[in-house]
Amino acid sequence: MDARIEDYAVIGDQQTAALVGRDGSVDWLCLPRFDSGACFARLLGDEDHGHWRIAPEGAGVCTRRAYRPQTLVLDTEWETADGTVRVTDLMPQRDRAPDLVRIVEGVSGRVTVRSTLRLRFDYGSITPWVRRSDGHRVAVAGPDSAWLRSEPPVHTWGEDFGTHSEFTVAEGERVAFVLTWHPSHERRPPLVDPYEALEHSVTDWRRWARRCTYEGPYRDAVVRSLITLKALTYAPTGGIVAAATTSLPEQPGGVRNWDYRYCWLRDSTLTLGALLSMGFQDEAGAWRDWLLRAVAGDPADLQIMYGVAGERRVGESELSWLPGFAGSTPVRIGNGAVEQLQLDVYGEVMDSLSLARAAGLPAKPHMWALQRSLMTFLETVWRQPDEGLWEVRGGRRQFVHSKVMVWVAADRAVRTLERYPELDGDLEGWRRLRDEVHREVCEKGFDPDRNTFTQYYGSRALDAALLLIPRVGFLPPDDPRVIGTVDAIRHDLGHGGFLRRYDTEDSVVDGLPSGEGAFLACSFWLADALYLTGREKEARELFDRLVGLCNDVGLLAEEYDPVHHCQLGNIPQAFSHIGLVNTALTLYGGDEAG
Repeated sequence: MDARIEDYAVIGDQQTAALVGRDGSVDWLCLPRFDSGACFARLLGDEDHGHWRIAPEGAGVCTRRAYRPQTLVLDTEWETADGTVRVTDLMPQRDRAPDLVRIVEGVSGRVTVRSTLRLRFDYGSITPWVRRSDGHRVAVAGPDSAWLRSEPPVHTWGEDFGTHSEFTVAEGERVAFVLTWHPSHERRPPLVDPYEALEHSVTDWRRWARRCTYEGPYRDAVVRSLITLKALTYAPTGGIVAAATTSLPEQPGGVRNWDYRYCWLRDSTLTLGALLSMGFQDEAGAWRDWLLRAVAGDPADLQIMYGVAGERRVGESELSWLPGFAGSTPVRIGNGAVEQLQLDVYGEVMDSLSLARAAGLPAKPHMWALQRSLMTFLETVWRQPDEGLWEVRGGRRQFVHSKVMVWVAADRAVRTLERYPELDGDLEGWRRLRDEVHREVCEKGFDPDRNTFTQYYGSRALDAALLLIPRVGFLPPDDPRVIGTVDAIRHDLGHGGFLRRYDTEDSVVDGLPSGEGAFLACSFWLADALYLTGREKEARELFDRLVGLCNDVGLLAEEYDPVHHCQLGNIPQAFSHIGLVNTALTLYGGDEAG
């Protein structure tokens, strides 16, 4: 397929999400959850792997498209020789069954429109049996069943195992389609009214967006990022997935294709801070509660990621029948990095819970007992090498960022006891740990010849995660070692005006073939670091360029290729949108935000 990653918009119901291309095709949809099997997988293959296109007969990409302001309702329009037609896509919030609603509206003239639906369950591998029932089409295969309710007549063609409809809409006319999934052993769920669903969705999204307290520059981009984070939230538990997709490549044709439909602890503090700072206390509380449930248990069993309900088993496998986006294989589901040791996550958890307590979120029973257990365990393992924040597959190292986050864990434990003396804990022992880690990092993780912290002890390599040193309070922004680190990272990891995570040419560390784009979260961190070190003009110029990378509907993937000017990696990427929100707060959250 010829589509680019940035050609896609997202719609969702806060339990799963669909990707809609500029050609009017839904090319990705996992049902009933973000991490379920896809019934539309054209995104990673071709039309026979499942898709649903509604567009004017013979038309290509749309003339224009946009979300309705402050919503996740998508309007796509085509101007043709016969007139203009609009397709509105949404997934209403649900109590039980997921619905995909598509409404076709005539804007001017009379336009012939064609709908082609090819359902393929289990990531495009299973063609369902389709039959007529109660005037609807129902597709069944194994555990999956999907009902198509169509106002225009539809017919099924055996040769392509698709369901088709061709109809004409005149100005002012509307026709609707609703696709509803449910377990095949259950009775058909109640059918939604598509027009009421549209009205309610617009109202609900706008009511939610009005809660945003940010009034500074780039407010539209900030609100769009917050809506995107809300769309990536699994409402039943409060977990937030890293992205809605799997295996969109970090390098076209390469092997860096990962499944991001899970919840990462690395995102926890930054996510919580963004939600709290923007006025979304309920969402912040739900994320904190998800975190507490997910990490409960033996601290030795702490994982770097979990399923949307806190599941621990997310083992990695490959889907050999899918050719991948732009020929990028393998296509993976699950993520083998779940087995890695990453010491930084202990710091993320302690920092998140400290932030939640300071923000006034009600404390949960046993929360402090859990934190004490984490600290007791961390004291015994913090000297071990690990795989680090970026989940490298080239073996464990003494990563400096990991040690900095160990310091964060000890620091937040100490601060909590100092502020809440009624809590019990090893205050003096944690102070000693904090001091010892700080001293070791400054001795072993710093290169005095170049005046920069390094990726791991004894190396000359750099790591963009070191830009977080002033943000987490390890050193103040005006410390010469911080300024030197910012300058060195900017020079060595710069890529077309943005920033790579680390040197991917170092295959010993990375364990994978070289090559990836500029990492957007790290580029936002650079803007933060520039601002904190007194270079406000440069920080704001970089932020402006980063916001300019959003696609036409305001979405960001994980990475950007400044050579070919395209987005890379899974989309929409929570880490990128969290970066946009937090950097807007850093740069404009003070006096200028009012």
